[in-house]
Amino acid sequence: MADTRADPAAQSELMDEDEPFFSNLDLFLFSLIAGLLVYWIIFRKKAEPIPEPQTTRETSFIGKMKKTNIVVFYGSQTGTAEEFANRLAKDAHRYGMKGMAADPEEYDMSELSRLTEVENSIAIFCMATYGEGDPTDNAQDFYDWLQEGDADFSGVKYTVFALGNKTYEHYNSMGKYVDKRLAELGPWLPSDPGGDFMVYLLSFIVCSHRPFDSKNPFLAAVTVNRKLNKAGDRHLMHLELDITGSKIRYESGDHVAVYPINDSVIVNRIGDLLGVDLDTVISLNNLDEESNKKHPFPCPSTYRTALTHYLDITNPPRTNVLYELAQYATEPKDQENMRKMASSSPEGKALYQSWVLDSCRNILAILEDFPSLRPPIDHLCELLPRLQARYYSIASSSKVHANSIHICAVVVEYETKTGRVNKGVATNWLKNKMPTDNGHKATVPMYIRKSQFRLPFKSTNPVIMVGPGTGIAPFMGFVQERGWLKEQGKDVGDTVLYYGCRYKKEDFLYQEELEEFEKTGVLTALNVAFSRDQAEKVYVQHLLKKNKEAVWRLVHSDNAHIYICGDARNMARDVQNAFYEIAEELGGLSRSQAVDYVKKLMTKGRYSQDVWS
Repeated sequence: MADTRADPAAQSELMDEDEPFFSNLDLFLFSLIAGLLVYWIIFRKKAEPIPEPQTTRETSFIGKMKKTNIVVFYGSQTGTAEEFANRLAKDAHRYGMKGMAADPEEYDMSELSRLTEVENSIAIFCMATYGEGDPTDNAQDFYDWLQEGDADFSGVKYTVFALGNKTYEHYNSMGKYVDKRLAELGPWLPSDPGGDFMVYLLSFIVCSHRPFDSKNPFLAAVTVNRKLNKAGDRHLMHLELDITGSKIRYESGDHVAVYPINDSVIVNRIGDLLGVDLDTVISLNNLDEESNKKHPFPCPSTYRTALTHYLDITNPPRTNVLYELAQYATEPKDQENMRKMASSSPEGKALYQSWVLDSCRNILAILEDFPSLRPPIDHLCELLPRLQARYYSIASSSKVHANSIHICAVVVEYETKTGRVNKGVATNWLKNKMPTDNGHKATVPMYIRKSQFRLPFKSTNPVIMVGPGTGIAPFMGFVQERGWLKEQGKDVGDTVLYYGCRYKKEDFLYQEELEEFEKTGVLTALNVAFSRDQAEKVYVQHLLKKNKEAVWRLVHSDNAHIYICGDARNMARDVQNAFYEIAEELGGLSRSQAVDYVKKLMTKGRYSQDVWS
């Protein structure tokens, strides 16, 4: 292909040396183009004027309310409050009103004083609380303005819908502050206009609660807290939690989970040893970008809140915690021992077993026994596991106690090999939950965990219940329910209880109630083993074998359901062996056949266990 570009040499030959570089025509065309360009720039800007500053138009929610009369402002960190605000705004039309959801960060909130200009108007504030009672990020400016503002909001109609977790120390503090501050500035809660909508709003607030669960526990008031045992060095207690209005439903055999808090004595001692101000506000962030968990516990927080509400400081720490902490021990011997216990060597495992587990050393004991170990508290908070909910078999039937949940528990307190006194976190906390606590109701954060520990579907099936000590708990619910069924005119099969305790005059739990159940025929048979009232110890398995003929008849001929509740390590195993022996002797089975027989009962749901170690 030929090169069609002009040859510079040829061009120079065609030019006269005296000819100007631009001709008159070139200059004319250049001037024309430049003029047109200037004209286009100037007059185009006039045709499309620069928008006025957006601060007035776009930040005015009053301007957007020409066709609406409800504005729902939301302070939201996770999206829940925003979701509720959108639902409220959307549903307003069902009541002859129109609503809009609004982010306070995007609007001039001083315009609230002009809300009276909008006919039949109301402002709703869906306000969540973040961290240590702080406003959410998008409500921070609104919060600052409320603190500094002195506008007159007289006649403005509003209501506040506060969202929060009742277990948090600063529960709903942002919503409460907004309500208080707006009231100081003049507005009032409307009952009319929009009366129907206000009825809906109230029902919305009630119905908007998520089902109470592990992430949304119900704060139940303690109505009863009494000691069950008449004497002895132990403290066995009966508590009743009020669930009125919660819509919580439970079945006999379910578990109630409670969220305890750690003893302030332990928390303060850890703070003293590490030399930190426990009330310092902190925010620990996860540096692992791939992790879905941003914080080890809700942040911002304080060291005191973290150690009190969120971190497990009473159980023996795991080996990985010891390994991480070892680097902070300044004494070589301390560091060596900690690393050894964290190792997988036989010597290390043995040392960990004896020095940590068998001696029941928690993190406080380890800090005390390793004086050179003073880790940064931030790292310690990162390493410690979360404080877990504690589960208790419910000691009541919802058929009889629909608005109450009963707990039967023994307060845990024991001396360790090191001479320290360890106390159970939850039971000691519950022990002090009296119905009137400084003039206020004592409350317990709780939720229900469903169980397969259920009475037979057919009430005519007999039941055999075996539960020494606090293992009586679910059977109180079972017996109450069988009694209720009788009152309803239902046919109820035999209800047999095998219960065990140490002394009849000391720790025969629910003695009066059980004897009354037996007297009225709700309990077909009440068999109680008092292990220490005589020289030879007697346990529930001994009574089962003593009544082997009756037991075998109920199980083999009458399709009885067997229920075991209590200690898994010894009692449950011994009771199961008793059933093996009964099946061998009266069923003519070999040991392996007897084992298979009981296993089939388990498979069919006729041998159920609610046990713990």
